Amino acid sequence: MRDSNRHRQLLATFAFGLASVVGIGILASPDARADQATTTLRAERAATAIETFVEVPASLKTLYDLGGVPDSLPQLMELEQQQQKIASRVGACTVNVAIGAAQGCGVIVTGSGYILTAAHVGMRPGKTATITFSNGRTAKATTLGMNRSVDAGLMKINDGQNGNQPWPFATLGRSENLVAGMWCIASGHPGGFELQRGPVTRVGRILKVRDDSIVTDCALIGGDSGGPLFDLSGRLIAVHSRIGNDVADNLHIPIEHYDLSWDRLSASEAWGFLPGFRPVLGVRGDPQAGNARIELVKIGSPAESAGLKTGDVIEQFGDVMIGDFNSLTVAVADTMPGERVWCWITRNGERIRLSVEIGRAE
Repeated sequence: MRDSNRHRQLLATFAFGLASVVGIGILASPDARADQATTTLRAERAATAIETFVEVPASLKTLYDLGGVPDSLPQLMELEQQQQKIASRVGACTVNVAIGAAQGCGVIVTGSGYILTAAHVGMRPGKTATITFSNGRTAKATTLGMNRSVDAGLMKINDGQNGNQPWPFATLGRSENLVAGMWCIASGHPGGFELQRGPVTRVGRILKVRDDSIVTDCALIGGDSGGPLFDLSGRLIAVHSRIGNDVADNLHIPIEHYDLSWDRLSASEAWGFLPGFRPVLGVRGDPQAGNARIELVKIGSPAESAGLKTGDVIEQFGDVMIGDFNSLTVAVADTMPGERVWCWITRNGERIRLSVEIGRAE
């Protein structure tokens, strides 16, 4: 009976320990080390900056490699301690990203300030973002490339903001050898940045591994998009993308997609869109005409909801000047579903400004 009570007490302690990693403070890593991979992304790292790697104890090696559940109370407690060590480090490189009123997350991956995020957080190349660290410090960054087909985005902290010192960054991992059942640790700023709370850490397990996404039971909330997902050694294996149809259906972008597309991302290219997330305005016009005159507004479309009418000539869409209908098509394709864009039109000789919330094709 005493052993049974002790067993329940330790399980309760373990559950409390997992909950207690929420908002945990940041600890500098005295043994931070650079990843030795050969890609451009991995070669730019600075060995002197804070990283997230934590050596995996031999007793946890099987859980690290294959996943599964602890087979003893000592192993359970050691698993908890390993997760807490990682949680104490990941907050330093997990940042809040704000572009206008929109907020998301990102994870710093080089000492020079490259940040991996979700494409829908970065929106489009050339945007100015405000980066907020867990201690409330802010910095300015610029969005770079977007591989929207998998929701991968890249940005970089503008130079000259850290006194020539490297930024803290995550230790890079791999995503090609992941299997269902492995333990994982998610970090982010759900609901936006809160100084007193700090970054929120969640512990869970991988449910599915796909070419374009990793599915976990680490619950994501609005504002988490773009945040990091780590393995049991504190290596970055994925970036948060979106929530699926179920509470346990949390989708993350495998780190390999950033490696494979690094040259295009760092060159500020933007391409593709997620299936079912193609941006839609809901108007038609003549692509051969010398302006973007609307010939049809689709019923129930974002354009109709915004007040656009047949005969309107669209002159500016967000930051883009519109010269013909083809340029309007390109400008709409460069937005994200749910994004709100100012649209300047000419109607009966009068210039009008309307706000349009971009829709999506099913």
